[in-house]
Amino acid sequence: MAGAAARIQLTAPLACARAQALAGLAVDAIVEEARLSPKPGLVDSRGSGAHADLTLPLMLRSAQSLGPSFAAMADAGLRAPRLAYGLRERLGALGREAEAVMLATTGGVNTHRGAIWCIGLLVGAAAQVSAAGQRASAAAISATAGAIAALPDRHRPAVTGNKGELACLAYGVGGARAQARAGFPHVMRLALPALQRSRARGDGEATARLNALLALMSELDDTCVLARSGRKGLDYMQAGARAVLSAGGAGTVAGRRHLRSLDAGMLAQRASPGGAADLLAATIFLDRLARDGDAGGHDFRGL
Repeated sequence: MAGAAARIQLTAPLACARAQALAGLAVDAIVEEARLSPKPGLVDSRGSGAHADLTLPLMLRSAQSLGPSFAAMADAGLRAPRLAYGLRERLGALGREAEAVMLATTGGVNTHRGAIWCIGLLVGAAAQVSAAGQRASAAAISATAGAIAALPDRHRPAVTGNKGELACLAYGVGGARAQARAGFPHVMRLALPALQRSRARGDGEATARLNALLALMSELDDTCVLARSGRKGLDYMQAGARAVLSAGGAGTVAGRRHLRSLDAGMLAQRASPGGAADLLAATIFLDRLARDGDAGGHDFRGL
């Protein structure tokens, strides 16, 4: 683990300002997702949710440790030819090293394996879009990420034994890999529109992001939930999220009542929608890029 951390730390100073800025946005998105409250079943500012081994401070330390990894992924996207096979393998190698850094930081606890996969792909894709001189739209970045994810990685382990992978096999769902290869359809079709609708009707940013999370939870076959509480838990999550949204969302009195009920039920089942949380972080990242254009003084639309 220490060797992996050293390799990433050595590459970080080589990343240009654009790569560092993209990495900063990626870390910010993961941090903002972690802090958002009240998230049903998830770690947030209230506590550990359905997790016995996670805390918000641990999540925040984990997120910060990933900055050099994301900078290296962005640098790889900036340097590689458009959708080159080597880029997929480079991002895969950097992702596996990032997992080792995460585990070293957390003492072996998986805090952000899913986020490393989806945010890492989006960072590399955003860098490719930037290098091509395209506007940093969510559609362009997600489509590019999907094309990268579909490329082969000769070095990817055939079987990892991770809980998400086992849930995919047990329940016949696509999981995070299928989401990425399809260009993150739940982010594009559900979460981003929910975020924009919520803002348009005057909800605060935290409420808008909670509604985006609920939109994801209402349809996502979340492998974290499946692994912890099976199909029954997944059905409960999806129905509960739909009930909150049907009541007007997290910004209404009725919606908050349904949200409290959903949270209590998920805690009782030890169900935690970690996959939806990862996709919310992806949503926040894409939204920031698309809205800001000029992030931290770096105009990603024309770089």
